[in-house]
Amino acid sequence: MIKYLLFCWYVILFLSCCEEERPGYATRELIFPDYRNVTIPVDIAPLSFYVNLPEVNENVQVLLCTRTKQLNRRGKEVRFSSLEWRELVTSDSVMNVYIQKKTDHLWNCVDSFKIYISSDPIDPYLSYRLIEPGYEVWGNMGIYQRCLANYEEDAIFENSRVKEICVNCHATNQGNPEEYIFHQRPKPAGTILVKDGVVNKLNTDYSEKIKTLVYPSWHSSGKYIAFSVNKTVQAVHSQHRNRIEVMDLHSDIVILDVQKNILLTSSLLSSADAYETFPCFSSDGKKLYFCSAPAISLPDSFNYVRYHLCSLDVDLEKGTLGSKIDTVIRVDTLNASISFPKISPSGRFMLYTRHAYGNFSIWHRDADLCMFDLHNQREVDTSILNSEETESYHSWSSEGHWIVFSSRRMTGLFTCLYLAHIDSSGHAGKPFLLPQKRSDSYFFQYKSYNVPEFMKGPVCTSEKDLEAVMER
Repeated sequence: MIKYLLFCWYVILFLSCCEEERPGYATRELIFPDYRNVTIPVDIAPLSFYVNLPEVNENVQVLLCTRTKQLNRRGKEVRFSSLEWRELVTSDSVMNVYIQKKTDHLWNCVDSFKIYISSDPIDPYLSYRLIEPGYEVWGNMGIYQRCLANYEEDAIFENSRVKEICVNCHATNQGNPEEYIFHQRPKPAGTILVKDGVVNKLNTDYSEKIKTLVYPSWHSSGKYIAFSVNKTVQAVHSQHRNRIEVMDLHSDIVILDVQKNILLTSSLLSSADAYETFPCFSSDGKKLYFCSAPAISLPDSFNYVRYHLCSLDVDLEKGTLGSKIDTVIRVDTLNASISFPKISPSGRFMLYTRHAYGNFSIWHRDADLCMFDLHNQREVDTSILNSEETESYHSWSSEGHWIVFSSRRMTGLFTCLYLAHIDSSGHAGKPFLLPQKRSDSYFFQYKSYNVPEFMKGPVCTSEKDLEAVMER
């Protein structure tokens, strides 16, 4: 019933705003999705889009040209076969697009733009969770994978197979689809680990204080995973620009030895005077980055919590953790808070989310993506990635040339996935919406994309094998 009502609300919203005869196109942009002047990988699926002109289909056409190839599309819905798109994007590094309309039997150019085609490799798959965008509704959701070269989407696991559970916080080992984890909540709770072709359910009830593991980060060796341990509460604002507030009343960080199923801990990562969360190993595995905020009274002072970006030296082969915490980015002067740090594969750049306060940025409308150059100790301009709505979860491709992130810029409610090119100096290209076969697909998508992550190939573990372990 909830799913049906959400769907109806979504359709009514866009129909009420629409000036076109076709439902869904409330945008004022000339084309939707906005692929104007974006940089795309050569092996991306065809970019379908819609031309938002009042003329009838017969009086609208789109020309796409490179130096050696040209395609002509009549009508406002622009789509391509895989073969003709492949021939187009491999023929040159720049595509010129011309939007034309017919007036008095003559074709006039309304607008033109470029699409830049990069040879920088992108991982062939994405994984993500699809879940209703509201508060605590997760009765029908799952973790999915999408092939970027086409539009094929498959379920890694859907929670309809095991009654009344939520699956979340999935993460692969450096994009390896044969080594990954995810959690199941609430009961029978646990962490599912797939490694070397074997599916296991980890016993995470380590102590009275550590019963469940939350946000993960794989060590480059694949032998260790850092986790946060969070005591989370959720509140709904009655009058606030942010609908939801999620707070950690307590949080620490532990490191799991995957082979021995034991924890490495440190008092520096579990201080009673601080909230430590969002662990992230450096690319070489020698540092553990994390977010930390001074512990204050919650929930009454929720909007005064500010998380710094910190690091701790580690030598996990020797089983030792450092004796000193370094603060990489202090947020006192920024009047802001940091969440979701992610290191580029080169080890040079730190991509993170910055927002006014707190740590759960996916419901904070002011949340933006930021980047820090760890080598030169300076901020990198990422304004092109951001919008007036929330930008939150993100990840790097395995070669470091592309990022994927979730954004609410379309509606302010549903999160969708955007990809963007990052060059060797950290310069970001204009982000583009994950392509779908039809340009109006997102207007009939009533679920939010959550925790996007690149993968080097598809997950091949069967849902049946996962289900058998999860029900133990």
